[in-house]
Amino acid sequence: MPIRQLPELLINQIAAGEVVERPSSVVKELVENSLDAGAGSIQVVLEQGGKRLVRVIDDGHGIPRKELVLALARHATSKISSLEELEEVNSMGFRGEALPSMASVSRMTIRSRGGDADHGWQVGVVNGEAQDAIPAPGAVGTQVDVRDLFYNVPARRKFLRTDRTEFSHADELLKRFALARPQVGIQLQHNGRMVRRFPPVTSESQMDARLEGVMGREFLDHVIQIDEQRGSFGLHGWVAEPRYNRAQADRQFFFVNGRVVRDRLVAHAIRQAFRDVLFHGRHPAYVLFLEMPAAGIDVNVHPQKHEVRFRDSRAVHNFIFSTLNHALAGAGVGSGAMRPGSGVDETAGPGQSEASGAEKLADWKARQTGIPMSVGEQIRSYAQLISSPRDNVGAGANAAQSESIENTEEYPPLGFALAQLHGVYVLAQNQHGLVLVDMHAAHERITYERLKTGLQEDGVRSQNLLVPVTVHVSEREADMVEKYSSSLETLGIGCDRSGPENVLVRKVPTLLQSADMGRLLRDVLSELAADGESRRIESEMDEVLSSMACHGSVRANRILNIAEMNSLLRDMERTERSAQCNHGRPTWVQLDMQNLDRLFLRGR
Repeated sequence: MPIRQLPELLINQIAAGEVVERPSSVVKELVENSLDAGAGSIQVVLEQGGKRLVRVIDDGHGIPRKELVLALARHATSKISSLEELEEVNSMGFRGEALPSMASVSRMTIRSRGGDADHGWQVGVVNGEAQDAIPAPGAVGTQVDVRDLFYNVPARRKFLRTDRTEFSHADELLKRFALARPQVGIQLQHNGRMVRRFPPVTSESQMDARLEGVMGREFLDHVIQIDEQRGSFGLHGWVAEPRYNRAQADRQFFFVNGRVVRDRLVAHAIRQAFRDVLFHGRHPAYVLFLEMPAAGIDVNVHPQKHEVRFRDSRAVHNFIFSTLNHALAGAGVGSGAMRPGSGVDETAGPGQSEASGAEKLADWKARQTGIPMSVGEQIRSYAQLISSPRDNVGAGANAAQSESIENTEEYPPLGFALAQLHGVYVLAQNQHGLVLVDMHAAHERITYERLKTGLQEDGVRSQNLLVPVTVHVSEREADMVEKYSSSLETLGIGCDRSGPENVLVRKVPTLLQSADMGRLLRDVLSELAADGESRRIESEMDEVLSSMACHGSVRANRILNIAEMNSLLRDMERTERSAQCNHGRPTWVQLDMQNLDRLFLRGR
């Protein structure tokens, strides 16, 4: 076929293949336009999941008559006018392709009225061509009707799913908008029935109600609030404690400058933060907002703007990881981050929890070391760790406990031990009621955190191999070994290129001397290439330390006395991430008095 210019309608239909995937794509583009127009209220009306009708009504500033027809032209937009504005774009849309693309595969009508106009104007589209504007009634704002999606592209229409499935996609999309713009009221109507209503948020209680409407009540009961500002980066929002987790990644919402994104780098940073507090195969839940300079992010890398590219991806990754890692570490038993009913008084901060009964129990707490050896000795002497002696606190501690237990205001967060159940669980009484502790899981976390602290203090210890190991890699990987040789040395790996596709490993981390160095080296190089840094060595070492902690912790059926149980409880209150063991299992649960009364039908 000879080269020729494509017809305008076909051009728009090709563009529609990139922008419009299903009815929810139409909802996304129209709602984003409403937000860019400054709307304070948005109403979405769907029929047959959006296949028959998608209508979006807003109270934004509207479109003047002279611009109404132009809005349906390709690459016509009010949002950018230069490359400089494109590189720092803050609006949700900016390409000027959405309206003409949708109009080419549907029957579209736009009705709009500006703030200073006496009445509105309406434009219809026939066969992709905008008609002349005609007067129309209506309030200030814009209404867009998209009917019979893909009516003229039957092959595309066959790919649409059932009404229920298409509606669920639109519903999930509006939940994201509801979280991204809490100050905007959003309504969703389907087949004449009001399905969802999010009133504008003006108070903290209303924000909790909106979060509950999207994330569920259980999320709120386990939430940790994030509010971190570091230089030009800010991260705020909510993340659930690890004990609240999901089988699927269906409660994960991440926004960059108010735009919902799905980004591999962001997902990796969050996954790393939850690495040793989440059970394998489970997913965290969060609603997080990253604020950063618009010049530091490129949103023009995907037609539907789902993906973004960070100019300094390493800085973004480190900021997200360190912020969440610190928040999760601080949300331990004695942090005050947990809500009543979860075992901790939310009014008690770290200092208050640690100071409870301090004058009466000072001598007792000073002797509660759990494993009376230095962390460095624990790492270097594994045998000593397993055979660590039991701490034996004298009768004076028990007397101090008896004196303190009479005054419930002096309870530590996990309270005081009462007994041991079948050599597995510790039963304790705290301010809220009964605490059940899995003693092995709890001691495992305590030991694990001490081992990690010692490793951080001593650094990565390396060991020269008696016989260097040759690892076969690709030519690109061999080039990276030369490029990142200093970074690899920092991680404890000493290696040199010995040929076009060979690397000679001379030195390895002591704790990983039995690891598969070929696999480990390739994984490290892969992360260095993608993110400029690698946590693979740290992850591998953590697995070794986790195994050491598991074998070195108190085992089931080991009988503990009251003083030893209390020592374990106090260590839990001082230890980061102590609500879960290093395999992600919970270490303790709270049964408050209300739940206990309900079990025995008290008060009925």
